[in-house]
Amino acid sequence: MAYKIALNFEDGITRFIECNPGETVLDAAYRHKVNLPMDCSDGVCGTCKCRVETGEFDLGDDYIDEALSDEEAAEGIVLTCQMEVSSDCVLQVPVPSSACKLKPAEHTGTISAIEMASGSTIVLKLALDDPEAFAFLPGQYVNLTVPGTGQHRAYSFSSKPGAAEASFLIRNIPDGMMSTWLSEQAKAGISMTMVGPSGSFFLREVDRPVVMLAGGTGLAPILSMLEVMADSGTDQPVHLIYGVTNDGDMVECDRIEALAGRMPTLTWAACVADTDTAYPLKGYVTDHLLDEHLNAGDCDIYLCGPPPMVEAVRQFLRDKGVTPAHFHYEKFAPSELESEPA
Repeated sequence: MAYKIALNFEDGITRFIECNPGETVLDAAYRHKVNLPMDCSDGVCGTCKCRVETGEFDLGDDYIDEALSDEEAAEGIVLTCQMEVSSDCVLQVPVPSSACKLKPAEHTGTISAIEMASGSTIVLKLALDDPEAFAFLPGQYVNLTVPGTGQHRAYSFSSKPGAAEASFLIRNIPDGMMSTWLSEQAKAGISMTMVGPSGSFFLREVDRPVVMLAGGTGLAPILSMLEVMADSGTDQPVHLIYGVTNDGDMVECDRIEALAGRMPTLTWAACVADTDTAYPLKGYVTDHLLDEHLNAGDCDIYLCGPPPMVEAVRQFLRDKGVTPAHFHYEKFAPSELESEPA
């Protein structure tokens, strides 16, 4: 069987290739016309170094110490010219995709549903034209083109990889280009184009307690991650805190509850910042992030929300003197200049 390798480049672009048993990752990449950095291909120069985020592999012993030291190998650094995989893997490639002669991948889908989930959030669903050719890592985003304009906006998937239908949570911005088009012109059957996937905010291996913090439509990539964890199963505790500004901003709670039903180790809470809320939990996510969730720093944190929320969480951790094992976060700015996932 062939294994799926996700190559995540320095500029956030991700390209998927298939690697056969006994084939090196470097050879598999070249077979897919992805020119990963290399000089010798013999384990001598070290030019093809990458970092493994997830996956099982073997490097053999045909490379020299000057190309890859024991210390580097212990940190997950590999030589792709020597790396043979025995599972699906994710590799961080320390160069931009353009250096490997890659062009952004373009995909299309047809609108299957548009739902006004709340006054502030639109749910967009696209039936993918070629689901098998479209892969992404849970948590990543695409640049979605506003039909007829040539303009695009970045949105994270709320659906899981491999699904025939892609879904997005889109902030309903007054006079926003995408929001206006979805509200006034979009209808089922219209084709939309997306470029990607992109982003370094994605789910890693779950081998310690996980804390997930979502603000507003920052819930989208978290949902994608939770779908994957629910499918694969985990014995690690996972706690989600979902924060919104007003009562009417709360969406997808039934879906979260359904995920908790499939995932016994998942607990979650939602809070509303508006002091006049009738919701049981008031305030910000940091008001409900407890020591038991942080596990004295032995946890992985995934955070997606607007910049003030991200900075507030970082300051909260500093004040607590807690340094998590891994802290993955993504900021987004819901504006007409959206250049980061929303």
